[in-house]
Amino acid sequence: MANLLEDKVAIITGSGRGIGAGIAKLMAEEGAKVVVVDPGVNVDGTGVDYSLAEAVVSEIKEAGGEAVASTESVVTMDGGERIVQTAVDNFGKLDIVVTCAGILRDRMIFNMTEEEWDDVIAVHLRGTFTVVKNACILYRQQRSGRVVTFTSTSGLYGNSGQANYGAAKDGIAGFTRVVARDMGRYGVTANSISPGAATRMTQTVPDEARNLRAARGIGGASTSAPRLHGEGEDIAPFVTWLASDESAHVNGRVFHVTEGLVSLLNEPEPVRTIQKEGKWTVEELASVFPATIGVELFNPAPVQPPRE
Repeated sequence: MANLLEDKVAIITGSGRGIGAGIAKLMAEEGAKVVVVDPGVNVDGTGVDYSLAEAVVSEIKEAGGEAVASTESVVTMDGGERIVQTAVDNFGKLDIVVTCAGILRDRMIFNMTEEEWDDVIAVHLRGTFTVVKNACILYRQQRSGRVVTFTSTSGLYGNSGQANYGAAKDGIAGFTRVVARDMGRYGVTANSISPGAATRMTQTVPDEARNLRAARGIGGASTSAPRLHGEGEDIAPFVTWLASDESAHVNGRVFHVTEGLVSLLNEPEPVRTIQKEGKWTVEELASVFPATIGVELFNPAPVQPPRE
Protein backbone atom coordinates (compact mmCIF):
# COMPACT_ATOMS: atom_id res chain seq x y z
CA MET A 1 0.00 0.00 0.00
CA ALA A 2 2.38 2.67 -1.29
CA ASN A 3 1.85 6.37 -0.57
CA LEU A 4 -0.34 5.68 2.46
CA LEU A 5 0.19 9.28 3.61
CA GLU A 6 0.10 11.04 0.25
CA ASP A 7 -0.83 14.75 0.60
CA LYS A 8 -0.62 14.54 4.41
CA VAL A 9 1.47 16.92 6.53
CA ALA A 10 3.12 15.53 9.65
CA ILE A 11 4.95 16.95 12.65
CA ILE A 12 7.26 14.56 14.49
CA THR A 13 8.92 15.92 17.63
CA GLY A 14 12.24 14.45 18.73
CA SER A 15 12.87 13.26 15.19
CA GLY A 16 16.52 14.19 14.81
CA ARG A 17 17.55 10.73 16.01
CA GLY A 18 16.27 7.33 17.07
CA ILE A 19 12.60 6.38 16.93
CA GLY A 20 11.49 9.84 15.82
CA ALA A 21 13.91 9.91 12.88
CA GLY A 22 12.74 6.48 11.77
CA ILE A 23 9.13 7.65 11.83
CA ALA A 24 9.91 10.87 9.95
CA LYS A 25 11.72 9.04 7.17
CA LEU A 26 9.09 6.34 6.73
CA MET A 27 6.24 8.86 6.73
CA ALA A 28 8.06 10.85 4.06
CA GLU A 29 8.56 7.64 2.07
CA GLU A 30 4.80 7.08 2.31
CA GLY A 31 4.13 10.51 0.82
CA ALA A 32 3.83 12.83 3.82
CA LYS A 33 5.41 16.26 3.99
CA VAL A 34 7.29 16.26 7.28
CA VAL A 35 8.33 18.81 9.90
CA VAL A 36 11.39 17.35 11.64
CA VAL A 37 11.40 18.87 15.14
CA ASP A 38 14.55 18.54 17.23
CA PRO A 39 16.81 21.11 18.92
CA GLY A 40 19.44 18.37 19.25
CA VAL A 41 19.76 18.25 23.02
CA ASN A 42 21.68 15.59 24.91
CA VAL A 43 19.83 12.73 26.61
CA ASP A 44 19.65 14.76 29.83
CA GLY A 45 18.28 17.82 28.02
CA THR A 46 21.47 19.88 28.01
CA GLY A 47 23.18 21.40 24.98
CA VAL A 48 21.91 21.92 21.43
CA ASP A 49 22.84 20.63 17.99
CA TYR A 50 20.65 22.10 15.28
CA SER A 51 22.38 20.03 12.60
CA LEU A 52 20.55 16.85 13.62
CA ALA A 53 17.14 17.97 12.38
CA GLU A 54 18.70 19.34 9.20
CA ALA A 55 20.48 16.02 8.60
CA VAL A 56 17.21 14.09 8.69
CA VAL A 57 15.61 16.66 6.39
CA SER A 58 18.50 16.21 3.97
CA GLU A 59 18.05 12.43 3.99
CA ILE A 60 14.36 12.80 3.24
CA LYS A 61 14.97 15.24 0.41
CA GLU A 62 17.71 13.07 -1.10
CA ALA A 63 15.21 10.20 -1.16
CA GLY A 64 12.73 12.39 -3.05
CA GLY A 65 10.57 13.47 -0.13
CA GLU A 66 9.60 16.85 1.29
CA ALA A 67 10.62 18.06 4.76
CA VAL A 68 11.61 21.11 6.79
CA ALA A 69 13.44 21.39 10.08
CA SER A 70 12.27 23.04 13.29
CA THR A 71 14.59 23.48 16.26
CA GLU A 72 11.93 24.88 18.58
CA SER A 73 11.62 23.57 22.12
CA VAL A 74 8.40 21.74 22.98
CA VAL A 75 8.60 22.93 26.60
CA THR A 76 6.85 26.29 26.06
CA MET A 77 3.42 27.05 24.67
CA ASP A 78 4.99 29.52 22.26
CA GLY A 79 7.33 26.79 21.05
CA GLY A 80 4.44 24.40 20.48
CA GLU A 81 2.55 27.07 18.56
CA ARG A 82 5.57 27.87 16.38
CA ILE A 83 6.06 24.18 15.58
CA VAL A 84 2.47 23.92 14.37
CA GLN A 85 2.81 27.19 12.46
CA THR A 86 5.92 25.84 10.72
CA ALA A 87 3.79 23.09 9.18
CA VAL A 88 1.13 25.56 8.07
CA ASP A 89 3.61 28.12 6.72
CA ASN A 90 5.58 25.57 4.71
CA PHE A 91 2.93 23.09 3.63
CA GLY A 92 -0.40 24.88 4.08
CA LYS A 93 -1.99 22.53 6.62
CA LEU A 94 -1.46 19.89 9.31
CA ASP A 95 -2.80 16.32 9.45
CA ILE A 96 -0.55 14.35 11.83
CA VAL A 97 1.27 15.02 15.09
CA VAL A 98 3.66 12.47 16.62
CA THR A 99 5.28 13.39 19.94
CA CYS A 100 8.53 11.47 20.46
CA ALA A 101 10.56 14.22 22.17
CA GLY A 102 11.99 13.23 25.53
CA ILE A 103 14.90 13.33 27.96
CA LEU A 104 16.07 11.26 30.93
CA ARG A 105 17.22 12.30 34.40
CA ASP A 106 17.21 8.95 36.19
CA ARG A 107 17.57 8.97 39.96
CA MET A 108 16.15 6.98 42.86
CA ILE A 109 13.26 8.90 44.39
CA PHE A 110 15.14 9.71 47.63
CA ASN A 111 17.93 11.34 45.62
CA MET A 112 15.88 13.06 42.90
CA THR A 113 16.09 16.84 42.83
CA GLU A 114 13.24 19.20 42.08
CA GLU A 115 15.02 20.26 38.90
CA GLU A 116 15.37 16.66 37.71
CA TRP A 117 11.67 16.14 38.29
CA ASP A 118 10.56 19.39 36.65
CA ASP A 119 12.80 19.07 33.57
CA VAL A 120 11.62 15.58 32.65
CA ILE A 121 7.95 16.38 33.26
CA ALA A 122 8.36 19.55 31.17
CA VAL A 123 9.78 17.85 28.08
CA HIS A 124 7.60 14.74 28.07
CA LEU A 125 4.23 15.69 29.52
CA ARG A 126 4.11 19.44 28.96
CA GLY A 127 5.93 18.99 25.63
CA THR A 128 3.21 16.65 24.47
CA PHE A 129 0.49 19.09 25.54
CA THR A 130 2.02 22.18 23.90
CA VAL A 131 2.10 20.68 20.42
CA VAL A 132 -1.09 18.60 20.62
CA LYS A 133 -3.14 21.49 22.04
CA ASN A 134 -2.13 23.85 19.23
CA ALA A 135 -2.64 21.13 16.61
CA CYS A 136 -6.12 20.39 17.94
CA ILE A 137 -7.20 23.98 17.32
CA LEU A 138 -6.66 23.31 13.62
CA TYR A 139 -8.00 19.77 13.78
CA ARG A 140 -11.28 20.97 15.28
CA GLN A 141 -11.72 23.50 12.49
CA GLN A 142 -10.93 21.05 9.68
CA ARG A 143 -12.67 18.11 11.42
CA SER A 144 -9.83 15.68 10.89
CA GLY A 145 -6.41 14.83 12.26
CA ARG A 146 -4.19 12.22 13.90
CA VAL A 147 -2.36 12.36 17.23
CA VAL A 148 0.18 9.68 18.18
CA THR A 149 1.84 10.16 21.56
CA PHE A 150 4.58 8.15 23.27
CA THR A 151 4.14 6.49 26.64
CA SER A 152 6.44 3.85 28.19
CA THR A 153 6.56 0.68 30.25
CA SER A 154 8.27 2.90 32.82
CA GLY A 155 4.92 4.53 33.51
CA LEU A 156 2.58 1.68 32.63
CA TYR A 157 4.42 -0.90 34.75
CA GLY A 158 7.03 1.06 36.72
CA ASN A 159 10.83 1.20 36.45
CA SER A 160 13.23 1.72 39.32
CA GLY A 161 14.91 5.12 39.32
CA GLN A 162 12.44 6.76 36.95
CA ALA A 163 9.78 8.45 39.09
CA ASN A 164 9.93 11.57 36.93
CA TYR A 165 9.94 9.74 33.58
CA GLY A 166 7.35 7.18 34.69
CA ALA A 167 4.99 9.86 36.00
CA ALA A 168 5.27 11.78 32.73
CA LYS A 169 4.75 8.69 30.58
CA ASP A 170 1.74 7.41 32.51
CA GLY A 171 0.40 10.97 32.39
CA ILE A 172 0.76 10.92 28.61
CA ALA A 173 -1.30 7.73 28.40
CA GLY A 174 -4.07 9.37 30.42
CA PHE A 175 -3.77 12.58 28.43
CA THR A 176 -4.15 10.65 25.19
CA ARG A 177 -7.30 8.87 26.35
CA VAL A 178 -8.85 12.24 27.20
CA VAL A 179 -7.80 13.85 23.90
CA ALA A 180 -9.43 10.91 22.10
CA ARG A 181 -12.71 11.73 23.83
CA ASP A 182 -12.40 15.49 23.38
CA MET A 183 -11.58 15.28 19.69
CA GLY A 184 -13.24 12.10 18.42
CA ARG A 185 -16.43 13.97 17.56
CA TYR A 186 -14.41 16.09 15.13
CA GLY A 187 -13.01 13.12 13.21
CA VAL A 188 -9.70 13.15 15.12
CA THR A 189 -8.04 10.11 16.67
CA ALA A 190 -5.47 10.01 19.48
CA ASN A 191 -3.50 6.89 20.37
CA SER A 192 -0.33 6.19 22.34
CA ILE A 193 2.68 3.97 21.70
CA SER A 194 4.79 2.21 24.31
CA PRO A 195 7.93 1.44 22.29
CA GLY A 196 10.45 -1.31 22.84
CA ALA A 197 13.67 -0.41 21.05
CA ALA A 198 17.36 0.09 21.67
CA THR A 199 18.03 3.84 21.50
CA ARG A 200 20.54 6.25 23.00
CA MET A 201 18.07 6.85 25.85
CA THR A 202 17.91 3.19 26.82
CA GLN A 203 21.70 2.94 26.62
CA THR A 204 22.07 5.52 29.40
CA VAL A 205 20.19 3.44 32.00
CA PRO A 206 22.66 2.48 34.78
CA ASP A 207 23.54 -1.22 35.13
CA GLU A 208 22.23 -1.25 38.71
CA ALA A 209 18.82 -0.06 37.54
CA ARG A 210 18.84 -2.60 34.69
CA ASN A 211 19.53 -5.40 37.15
CA LEU A 212 16.73 -4.25 39.46
CA ARG A 213 14.27 -4.13 36.58
CA ALA A 214 15.31 -7.53 35.27
CA ALA A 215 14.90 -9.05 38.75
CA ARG A 216 11.38 -7.64 38.90
CA GLY A 217 10.36 -8.75 35.43
CA ILE A 218 10.44 -5.28 33.90
CA GLY A 219 12.00 -4.92 30.46
CA GLY A 220 12.84 -8.63 30.41
CA ALA A 221 11.12 -11.88 29.60
CA SER A 222 8.03 -11.28 31.70
CA THR A 223 4.39 -12.00 30.96
CA SER A 224 3.32 -8.69 32.52
CA ALA A 225 5.88 -6.24 31.15
CA PRO A 226 6.71 -6.47 27.42
CA ARG A 227 10.27 -7.12 26.34
CA LEU A 228 12.49 -4.35 25.01
CA HIS A 229 14.34 -5.27 21.84
CA GLY A 230 14.67 -4.16 18.24
CA GLU A 231 15.70 -0.83 16.77
CA GLY A 232 14.14 2.61 16.49
CA GLU A 233 13.05 1.99 12.90
CA ASP A 234 10.95 -0.97 14.02
CA ILE A 235 8.39 1.35 15.63
CA ALA A 236 7.79 3.43 12.49
CA PRO A 237 5.50 1.13 10.45
CA PHE A 238 2.72 0.91 13.05
CA VAL A 239 2.92 4.63 13.87
CA THR A 240 2.69 5.39 10.16
CA TRP A 241 -0.38 3.19 9.80
CA LEU A 242 -1.99 4.81 12.89
CA ALA A 243 -1.42 8.20 11.25
CA SER A 244 -3.23 7.19 8.07
CA ASP A 245 -6.88 7.31 7.03
CA GLU A 246 -6.92 3.50 7.30
CA SER A 247 -6.92 3.74 11.13
CA ALA A 248 -9.96 6.01 11.52
CA HIS A 249 -11.68 3.40 13.73
CA VAL A 250 -8.81 3.23 16.27
CA ASN A 251 -9.08 5.87 18.99
CA GLY A 252 -8.01 6.23 22.61
CA ARG A 253 -5.83 3.10 22.68
CA VAL A 254 -2.38 2.25 24.00
CA PHE A 255 -0.15 -0.16 22.08
CA HIS A 256 3.19 -1.74 22.90
CA VAL A 257 5.26 -1.91 19.73
CA THR A 258 8.64 -3.48 19.11
CA GLU A 259 10.38 -5.64 16.50
CA GLY A 260 7.76 -7.90 14.93
CA LEU A 261 5.26 -7.29 17.76
CA VAL A 262 2.22 -5.05 18.22
CA SER A 263 0.23 -5.52 21.45
CA LEU A 264 -3.02 -3.77 22.35
CA LEU A 265 -2.70 -3.05 26.07
CA ASN A 266 -5.65 -3.52 28.37
CA GLU A 267 -7.67 -0.65 29.75
CA PRO A 268 -7.70 -0.24 33.57
CA GLU A 269 -10.42 -2.46 35.01
CA PRO A 270 -11.34 -4.06 38.35
CA VAL A 271 -9.56 -7.38 38.96
CA ARG A 272 -11.11 -8.38 42.28
CA THR A 273 -13.80 -6.70 44.35
CA ILE A 274 -15.14 -6.91 47.89
CA GLN A 275 -18.43 -5.25 48.71
CA LYS A 276 -20.89 -4.89 51.60
CA GLU A 277 -23.85 -2.82 52.60
CA GLY A 278 -22.64 0.40 54.20
CA LYS A 279 -19.10 1.45 55.06
CA TRP A 280 -16.26 -0.97 55.73
CA THR A 281 -14.61 -0.79 59.14
CA VAL A 282 -10.85 -1.11 59.55
CA GLU A 283 -11.34 -4.34 61.51
CA GLU A 284 -13.51 -5.86 58.78
CA LEU A 285 -11.01 -4.97 56.08
CA ALA A 286 -8.15 -6.44 58.10
CA SER A 287 -10.11 -9.68 58.34
CA VAL A 288 -11.52 -9.91 54.80
CA PHE A 289 -8.78 -8.40 52.59
CA PRO A 290 -6.05 -11.07 53.00
CA ALA A 291 -8.31 -13.91 51.83
CA THR A 292 -9.96 -11.98 48.97
CA ILE A 293 -8.34 -9.07 47.15
CA GLY A 294 -5.03 -9.67 48.91
CA VAL A 295 -4.53 -13.26 47.75
CA GLU A 296 -1.18 -13.73 45.96
CA LEU A 297 -0.60 -10.04 45.31
CA PHE A 298 2.68 -9.52 43.48
CA ASN A 299 5.14 -7.24 45.25
CA PRO A 300 7.39 -5.57 42.64
CA ALA A 301 9.97 -4.63 45.26
CA PRO A 302 10.10 -7.08 48.22
CA VAL A 303 12.08 -6.12 51.29
CA GLN A 304 15.78 -6.84 50.95
CA PRO A 305 18.08 -7.76 53.85
CA PRO A 306 20.34 -4.90 54.91
CA ARG A 307 23.79 -4.90 53.37
CA GLU A 308 26.64 -5.83 55.66
